[in-house]
Amino acid sequence: MDEILDFIFQRRSVRLFTDEPVNDAQIKAILQAGMSAPSARARDPWRFVVTRQPEDLEAMRTIAPNGSMLKGAAAALLVCGDIEVAHENQESYMLQDVSACIENMLLAINGLGLGGCWIGIHPRKQRIEGMRVHFKLPDSIIPIAGIALGRPRAKPEKRTRFNSDYVLVYR
Repeated sequence: MDEILDFIFQRRSVRLFTDEPVNDAQIKAILQAGMSAPSARARDPWRFVVTRQPEDLEAMRTIAPNGSMLKGAAAALLVCGDIEVAHENQESYMLQDVSACIENMLLAINGLGLGGCWIGIHPRKQRIEGMRVHFKLPDSIIPIAGIALGRPRAKPEKRTRFNSDYVLVYR
């Protein structure tokens, strides 16, 4: 693995956190990184809910049962897309843009010495509606994913899942 790319290889899903808080400057840096992602026609359809409130973390965990790591998280980010802003109001463009944003955020989280875990929400309608209702989001705002955020209890080893069999053409 190329050492220059260690910041990518060290990014791992973190599900166990310490009790230490995450500060506002760190959250702002994570959001800035996310909003630096590419976006179709520079429409920037991403929208965010940031919360440290235990009742919100518990609601998110209940709505997205695969989000059990929210129980120990210091904060959570709900990453959404605004379909009315997305290129040609297309869900596919919105999902691509928001996914690039999420990956930037996860890389930033790792770079800041924090831990994060992507929690799938879209396309499950029950999860989308649950988040929309809990956070009182307008109809044009579609919850795509959550990110559990905190200080990791342990630093995971770097790795890659490279598999040359997945490369269909290499000329």
